[in-house]
Amino acid sequence: MQGLRFRIALILVVLAIVTIINFPVFVDFKESIFKRPLTPNLGLDLRGGMQVLLQTPSGYTAESGMLQVAATILENRSNALGVSEVVFQVAGDKYIVGEFPGLENITEVVDVIKQTGMLEFVDVGSDLLLPGTLIKTDYQSQVTILSDLPEASANEGNNSIELPKDSPNGDEKTYNTVITGADLNSVVVVPPQSPTDGFAVSFNLKPEGAKKFAEHTRNNVGNLLAIVLDKEIISTPVIRQPIETGEGAISGQGEFAFSYDEANNLRVTLFYGSLPVALEIAESRVVGPTLGQASLEKSLIAGGIGFIIVALFMVIYYRAPGFLAILSIALFGLITFTLYLIIPVTLTLPGVAGFLLSVGSALDANILQFERLKEELRQGRTLAQAADLCWRRAWPSIRDSNFATILTSTILFWFGSTFGATIVKGFALTLALGVGVSLFTALFVTRTLLTATIGWFKNADKQRWFGI
Repeated sequence: MQGLRFRIALILVVLAIVTIINFPVFVDFKESIFKRPLTPNLGLDLRGGMQVLLQTPSGYTAESGMLQVAATILENRSNALGVSEVVFQVAGDKYIVGEFPGLENITEVVDVIKQTGMLEFVDVGSDLLLPGTLIKTDYQSQVTILSDLPEASANEGNNSIELPKDSPNGDEKTYNTVITGADLNSVVVVPPQSPTDGFAVSFNLKPEGAKKFAEHTRNNVGNLLAIVLDKEIISTPVIRQPIETGEGAISGQGEFAFSYDEANNLRVTLFYGSLPVALEIAESRVVGPTLGQASLEKSLIAGGIGFIIVALFMVIYYRAPGFLAILSIALFGLITFTLYLIIPVTLTLPGVAGFLLSVGSALDANILQFERLKEELRQGRTLAQAADLCWRRAWPSIRDSNFATILTSTILFWFGSTFGATIVKGFALTLALGVGVSLFTALFVTRTLLTATIGWFKNADKQRWFGI
């Protein structure tokens, strides 16, 4: 009984947590914990947004696999380590398709993907240049991506937009680049050293870069060394002493001090480095959510009707255990949706299909247990004995079937990640999460509820309450 009370208490705690997270209560409290609004992330097919086609320039040949590397860099950088809504996937041997749910302004899209992540440590001598200043350096990256939009022209015939290529601007003076981001070995965010400081990005250089950096700082004590990202100055610290260790930090100054998000975004950009191929925007188009919304509504209606039919079947055929299974399935839905919000998971139509399929797995686990329960009761077991034995004897079948589903989902997720098939990836993720939660609710929640209520019935009530 002590163990039963503990399981019931745990179920109540889980129910309280998922209720708070799923429903609009304690909004400020939730945002203070998770540092972001807990709202569903909808994919392009459900929410609408922009789709952008990137291509390698005419006459440019990308090495094998480089497009996939570029797509991964763009996606991870845009999503702040890959957990959000923006998706990039390779299409053919020269194209990358980018999807931006919720965005309908091409300028916003360009702002997301324009940075190449080219970090330079530039010798500016005694020239005090403010953060935000664009400068010219003698180091030219071999990779470019489209930047600003002052002269963009729209082609109304195919709803595409052509953008001008990036070109250096600002101060006409050309400065010498000492080392670049290619010399970085590791990058981490460090907290403020005092209440007036902002966050900083600490870095460690590779041996060759550390050697060049040490030589420069030895010969230029008292001069300024500009830290430049994509030709824009981040800060201009004074070289106060030689830096022999190959370690340093990037921080903003004064009103340009970094918040945590700004420092982390810089770390992500530097960590994933420059794009390995040259890219330009071939076309862009706005994708409306009308078809997705209609499909979603039909899917939800179909799922609701199916759930009602299954609920009626469970109650009519399995009686009391069937009713407990419906309560368990309701908690399954709340827990699964809570995981979608916390991770967060980007929901697409295939993802919704994966969730609905996992509901079937949850019901299947309960049905296997209840069939074993009926068999034990038919063999003359008492209600308490049958309730205990049915879990043990149904477990091997439940374990094997769900393990096979999770293994298949893992393979599908790997396939989607490797070959840019985001539809398959979303389906596999929601299916695997749902199956995992279904195991918890079927083997923990339903079992606990049945064990707690089995004493309410008499053995003579088998026919009435258990359909025997």
